[in-house]
Parts: sequence; C-alpha cells; structure tokens
Amino acid sequence: MQFQPPEQNFIKGISLGIMTVAIGSCVGAIGKHLTTLVDISAIVLFQYLICFLFTLPWIIKHGPTALTTAHPWQHIIRGVSGCLCFYTYYVALKYIPLVDASLLRNTAPLVVPLILFIGFHAAIPKVRWLPLIIGFIGIAVILRPAQQGLSLWHLVGFSSGVGLAISMVFTRVLAQHEPESRILFYYFFISLLFVVPFFAFNYAPIPMAALPWLILVGVAMYFTFILYTRAYAYVNASVVAPTSYFAVVFAGILDWIFWDHFPDIWTLVGITLVILGGLLLLRLGDK
Repeated sequence: MQFQPPEQNFIKGISLGIMTVAIGSCVGAIGKHLTTLVDISAIVLFQYLICFLFTLPWIIKHGPTALTTAHPWQHIIRGVSGCLCFYTYYVALKYIPLVDASLLRNTAPLVVPLILFIGFHAAIPKVRWLPLIIGFIGIAVILRPAQQGLSLWHLVGFSSGVGLAISMVFTRVLAQHEPESRILFYYFFISLLFVVPFFAFNYAPIPMAALPWLILVGVAMYFTFILYTRAYAYVNASVVAPTSYFAVVFAGILDWIFWDHFPDIWTLVGITLVILGGLLLLRLGDK
C-alpha cells in the first residue's frame, strides 16, 4: 500500500516543534554536565544506541520488508548531518555557555532557506524574510564579538546549526514519502554506524555516575526525534524551523539555574529580537 503523507496542519506542526525544543534544551543541559564525565563520542553513541533499541520492536512486528525504501541517499544525508549536528553541539557545550551553544545550533532556521534554495530551487516567500532578518540581528547582538573575537568553539557551535538545517530539510523530504518509523530507524542506524569509529578511537571506561545521565539522554532524545519528525510531516521546513529560536530562552533559564550564568542586557535584547523574529515567522508562516 502506498504511503500517504498526513494532511498539512500548521498548529500541530508548530506545537510539536516547540515541544521538541523544550525537551532538547533539557537534554543540552544534561549533555553539558556529561562532557565533564565522559568523551563526547560516548554521549552521542549512547544517544543513538538507545534510540535504535527503541525501534527494534517495530522491526520485529513488521519484518525486514518494512525497511524497503526508495530514498537511501536522503536517509544517509539526514543521518550523517544529524549525527554531526549533535557531535559538534556537545563539543561546543564543553567550552562555551549553554545559551551560546544552543543559540548557534539553532541558527539552523537562517540556513534552511539557503538549503532549500540551493538544493531544491525552492523560493522562500518574501513575507518570511523580514522575520528571518530580525532573528539574525538578535543572534548577532547576543554573539557580539568580545575583545578576542568569537572563539573556535563558537564556530564549532555554528557548524552544528548547519548540520541541523540540512537534517531539517531532509526530514521534511522523507516525511512526504516514508512512514515515521522507517525514517527514525534509518536515522538512528546510520548515525550509530557513523559515531562508532569515533567512540572506538576515543574509548575510555564510562564512570557509573555517568550511566543514568547517558540513559536519560537517549530516552529523552528518542521522544524528541519522534516529535521532530512528526512536526515536519505537518508543515514546511522553513515554517517550523524557526520554533528552534525558543531554545535560546529555555537554555538561558537552565544556564542561570545550574551554572549561575545570567545574560547581560545586550544578550536579553538579542533574545527579545530572536523571539520576535520567531513569533513573526510563526504568524506569517501559514499565509
């Protein structure tokens, strides 16, 4: 039976996007703590291993034929870009504040239109460019260069945003042709294969104190990926992607609570602009 994509639903898509961001921000805080206990590759490995294990009951129920796909390269691009997004995100978290790393990862909405234009020749409606520019100005205000300029780790954080943007676009592409369970299976499987060599090369014993946190990251991210994939089945990538801006707010609160890092006035101004840009895009996204 041919797969039928779900009907477009702006409210459902946006709501799922915001829920994804909220859970992801909490995972980011846990990840920052874990970077003091284990190697980055161990965090990424556990994340995808646990997620992959969650997909096994689906395989057992439906059999190998459920994995038949006509879009192998799209799955590979989505898996590798998504894995690199998280790897570079956790690396950045080790060296810069949570709010900075979160914001740089969530520059993805600014990159998505370029991916759509370059890779798919899809024009973005003019009405959406002003909110994107406002969001970009907010990002520039928050990450204004210090006397030493932006660090290498900020650039690593930005590369996480590029990886996320590519993953967003290909999630949307796959969601129009493949069922959610198959998309998630291939994403977890490909990402797991991709990170194993990094884990082997950097192998170190995992402390018992880190195990509960590693398991929590894996479980939480599994449900995040489900919400994420479902959101992109309901609305276009250029519409739902800006909900990622709200991660800045969640990350700022967590940074303040756990690391006593309170944003200064300029950061608050930048966050306000980012939220404004995101809200405007949400308001105009269904037009």
